[in-house]
Amino acid sequence: MKTISIRELHEKTGAWVRQTARHGEIVVSDRGVAVARLVPQAVERPAPYFASRPLSPAFLKLQRSGKVKGGADSTAMVSNDRDRNGS
Repeated sequence: MKTISIRELHEKTGAWVRQTARHGEIVVSDRGVAVARLVPQAVERPAPYFASRPLSPAFLKLQRSGKVKGGADSTAMVSNDRDRNGS
């Protein structure tokens, strides 16, 4: 965790805010005493469309019949794969 003085924050506020977003928390000190923290904003990612889509009546009927068994969530697998590849 990086610690900077109030003077450093004052001189280059924008640079420190951008660094916080990229690298994490920064503590601001006043004469060696920690007085504040710059913390990156948590970004909430929306759920993928297919994770919340309505299921068709035909599929629901098939699901209720027991002919379709639960398996891996392909939506999560595709999303994870995209995140890993930076798409």
